[in-house]
Amino acid sequence: MPLVTSTEMFKKAYEGGYAIGAFNVNNMEIIQGITEAAKEENAPLILQVSSGARKYANHTYLMKLIEAAIIETDLPICVHLDHGDTFELCKSCIDGGFTSVMIDGSHHSFEDNIKLTRQVVEYAHDHGVVVEGELGRLEGVEDDVKVSAEDASYTNPAQVQEFVQRTGVDSLAIAIGTSHGAYKFKPGTKPQLRFDILEEVERLLPGFPIVLHGASSVIPEFVEMINAHGGNMPDAIGVPEDMLRRAASMAVCKINIDSDLRLAMTGTIRKYFAENPSHFDPRQYLKPARAAIKEMVRHKLIDVLGCNGKA
Repeated sequence: MPLVTSTEMFKKAYEGGYAIGAFNVNNMEIIQGITEAAKEENAPLILQVSSGARKYANHTYLMKLIEAAIIETDLPICVHLDHGDTFELCKSCIDGGFTSVMIDGSHHSFEDNIKLTRQVVEYAHDHGVVVEGELGRLEGVEDDVKVSAEDASYTNPAQVQEFVQRTGVDSLAIAIGTSHGAYKFKPGTKPQLRFDILEEVERLLPGFPIVLHGASSVIPEFVEMINAHGGNMPDAIGVPEDMLRRAASMAVCKINIDSDLRLAMTGTIRKYFAENPSHFDPRQYLKPARAAIKEMVRHKLIDVLGCNGKA
């Protein structure tokens, strides 16, 4: 099966009241863990590549690894650029075989965001590629994306119709209270997502696919594993999974997951070395890390996204 766009995935997800998992990838073991779980659960997938991951692993290596995953799983897989910030980066990914790109112009003015997004949409659509835009800014840090609490802002529903109509985007990332990275909500606080904003966006854009970024749940098991073996991560509360499931039952068709992958891999590797300090074969410590990613992704596909059996 060749790479696909997210168009048909999102149509089915919207109608079926579930969401597609968009998992960030950086290396072979992460790709294997994600795609093995998806194959066993017969789930469609979006594999995301950030600018930082592309620099780290090399575009060609990542595309060949994803090509191998398609051969092994025969699943519908979309390859997506996460947080592209320039036309040139989006163009390079489109020319390099990506089937979906995100152009994040949320740090620009509303008019400049429209102008940049429209430029990417025109090029992408001419090449059969779909585009995700963004309105509103999520707090937090993830690779090259760094937004302070002071600069973060919720999406203004009054702007969504005009933005979608003038840009021609195929999906829209909105800010309703999620955030990038592992530190989303302080202990003692009650996490809240602005479902009122999501409901208004859904009313204004009926049938249109919405995206949630910064949606890792910061699974305590892996944070505890890191801290038990030499780490010093402060307590953090991720996005409650019941809230993500509720969002998936509404207009949200794509939910991004990155931090949970990093925590699963890092926690498992730290635990392995604590128990086996003299080992030095990468296969020995990457194998359990890959297995931890696989089981975590399987949980997300079934219990959070609800997309198992939907491939």
